[in-house]
Amino acid sequence: MEEPLTEDLLAELLAAPSPDRFIKDNRVGERDLPGYLQQLLDEKGLRRADVVRAAGLNETFGYQIFTGARGASRDKLLALCFALGLTLTEANRLLKAGGSNELYCKSRRDAIIIFALTHGYPLQRADEELYRFGEETIG
Repeated sequence: MEEPLTEDLLAELLAAPSPDRFIKDNRVGERDLPGYLQQLLDEKGLRRADVVRAAGLNETFGYQIFTGARGASRDKLLALCFALGLTLTEANRLLKAGGSNELYCKSRRDAIIIFALTHGYPLQRADEELYRFGEETIG
């Protein structure tokens, strides 16, 4: 299910007779982490166990993140972003759904992560780049 662009949603909001209808029609603010993770698994044809393993997460802890039983740190969410092969937009949506800040290109560490994500690096290579620049690794 392809999400509309923010610009398109903004145009729709500005044309709406009231914010109530726009919010209801577009389910604004309703994205939760377990639901978004499941949506990504479905869209990408991935299995949860494979993603948890690729993210380097403990199996039980990874399962708890996917079910919503436990929250995840920003780095654990980033590890999932790499394991899921997310785009920058998808990664930022996942971070927001998990209650973390989006990636910010003016942050040196985030800039390296953005570069790695957009160039399709696996988590290990992203960590190698972070280490090379003297930044804290993800995994």
